[in-house]
Amino acid sequence: MGQPVAVEEKTSTSGRMVRFETNRSLTGQGHENFATLESCKGTRPSAVISRRFLESGQVISVHVFSNIVTAQLAPGATQAGLTDIVRDLYQYWKPGMEPPSIESLMAQVEAPTIEATSTVAADGEVLDPRVPSHLFQRSKDARARLTGS
Repeated sequence: MGQPVAVEEKTSTSGRMVRFETNRSLTGQGHENFATLESCKGTRPSAVISRRFLESGQVISVHVFSNIVTAQLAPGATQAGLTDIVRDLYQYWKPGMEPPSIESLMAQVEAPTIEATSTVAADGEVLDPRVPSHLFQRSKDARARLTGS
């Protein structure tokens, strides 16, 4: 699931810089530079791509501006596989992944902390404590107008 990012890879004349042009803006109008994994904190698209590039060991620094990602390759490294990192930025479900079972999903859901217990009003009507009392009165008044009582 997710939508692949369209990427066009362009190499520089020196061969140590690689530029990726995407069909999406990753930073808006801001420049962002990343040279260490510590600088790639957060979930911004530019930080995620930079973190993945730096973790690959092929890149020593990344610059992101709008829809352009520029990576400086490590000595002796190639750009093989870097296009896939950019393309799969928003791919959170890939072929071969097993969906989680219902039991494992339900185990993550927190049990309600306060059990709602109903109370009985003076006229015998059952009241739910999660509903404000003025709404019960409004409902009772509307019912009386409708039936003419």
